[in-house]
Amino acid sequence: MTQELVSVTVDGVTIQVAKGTSLIEAAKQAGIIIPHYCYHPSLPSPAVCRMCLVEVENAPKLLAACVTTVTDGLVVHVHSEAAEKARESVLEFLLINHPLDCPICDQAGECELQNYVFQEGRAGSRYADYAKRFNPVEDFGPDVLYVPNRCILCTRCVRFMEDVAHSPVLNVSERGDRAYIGIVDEELLDHPWSGNVVDLCPVGSLISKDFLHKARAWDMDKTASICPGCSQGCNITVDTRDDVVARLRPRPNMDVNRHFMCDHGRLDYRWMNRGDRVEAPLVHRDGSGRATGWETALGQLAGLVGGTGPVVVLASGRASLESLGMVRRMLAHRDVTAAAQLPQGDEAPLSGIPGLALRSERAPNGEGARLTGYSAAWAGAVAKAGKSALTILLDVSLSDDEVAVVRGSGAVVALATVDDPRLGFATLTLPVATMVEEHGTYVNRDRRAQRYLQAKPAPGMARPAWWVAAEVWAAGQPGRVAPGSVDAVLASLGQEAPALAGLSIVDLGFSGRVLDAVPAGGAP
Repeated sequence: MTQELVSVTVDGVTIQVAKGTSLIEAAKQAGIIIPHYCYHPSLPSPAVCRMCLVEVENAPKLLAACVTTVTDGLVVHVHSEAAEKARESVLEFLLINHPLDCPICDQAGECELQNYVFQEGRAGSRYADYAKRFNPVEDFGPDVLYVPNRCILCTRCVRFMEDVAHSPVLNVSERGDRAYIGIVDEELLDHPWSGNVVDLCPVGSLISKDFLHKARAWDMDKTASICPGCSQGCNITVDTRDDVVARLRPRPNMDVNRHFMCDHGRLDYRWMNRGDRVEAPLVHRDGSGRATGWETALGQLAGLVGGTGPVVVLASGRASLESLGMVRRMLAHRDVTAAAQLPQGDEAPLSGIPGLALRSERAPNGEGARLTGYSAAWAGAVAKAGKSALTILLDVSLSDDEVAVVRGSGAVVALATVDDPRLGFATLTLPVATMVEEHGTYVNRDRRAQRYLQAKPAPGMARPAWWVAAEVWAAGQPGRVAPGSVDAVLASLGQEAPALAGLSIVDLGFSGRVLDAVPAGGAP
């Protein structure tokens, strides 16, 4: 059904928006950001901060833009003298007891209070004769600290836990200038999604213990990516400092995770910084590995791939769609058994957001593996590896029992990110990049293909696994040309997987695309 549109003018810019849209969202469509603290698009709007007051023609007083819905012909002035004066007064009240913690606060550089005071606050305080209120830091739970002195009582954290997580352990305690965010006695902020209160806090009042004093906002590079923690495929931002991953944060995608991510995914990044990486191709002889160049290593791999007999591929569920697809294409002429490693865990839904949960399948690309010819029959594939002519390990973590079975394979090639001394019997160990060191694509449980971008360089001579497979595939027959980019690999995967036909990086954008919606002829 077509939505009814109304005409709204914001600071001289006239736009058409859907009837019922809040004024603060309508202004965004006009390219105007109305200052706000308590408002968040994924939370109920209480209009408590009074920072979004604007002047509306023919209205008797200033209106809160977060709870005012647009009507046809509405004329709004965001930067009128009255509106700016009101916001200046709000900021002055907020700063009366706010400490000058900017030099030591993790939020510095990302603080909305800092930004708005600089943008339209007073030059000085009129409250210099009185001591500021002081409260000690509180430990709210496993990863969250509360600094009440910085709190501006926007209540985003309270509303998230009550209306979204459905675990109302936070509240506004006391009243007036003594008010603060309290936690229910003998309760902890240990909900599987509680880390989102840190992201929601517009100032540095709720902080992550894990990130505390680790980096400043201006020290970090920010990269769009996909959470590798489960099959939900939450959109995230990877923050790196000096090529070290410092934190993972949710990135908005209204069709997948809205503005949130679970604590499991948020804190599952230390493997991205491991120091025991494979940095050069290794040829194993007599139980020891000797470093060699890529030309020699690829030649030996091509010789193994060109042989005869059954092949088993044991692949990680974190491998990209491109890597999984190119490994299968490299082995297209062989009898192949391929399986993806898909760890399982308990499911943890976010009650207030239908369809959003930490999924039991703890791998981001299980659906992509299935589309490219990999099964979930892991145990059966491992058993076959002990009798195969060639076993290829694509960044998998094997148990001791599985290593013992794989040892019986005729030849073993490990496309590895980290050094595993137990695999000293492998014929070749080839260094490959992790998902933060390459461009790639994941397909989540809803068959939504989503791209992730390279956040830091791969160490040493490590290359994406798809590149290794593409080079060997191209060397198999004269006249073949290896795809030179991840975009080219993705565009070609439709040859083996019809569901991927016509898909390109351009189609995916930054929010992804459901594969069933991709027309056979490509992008519409």
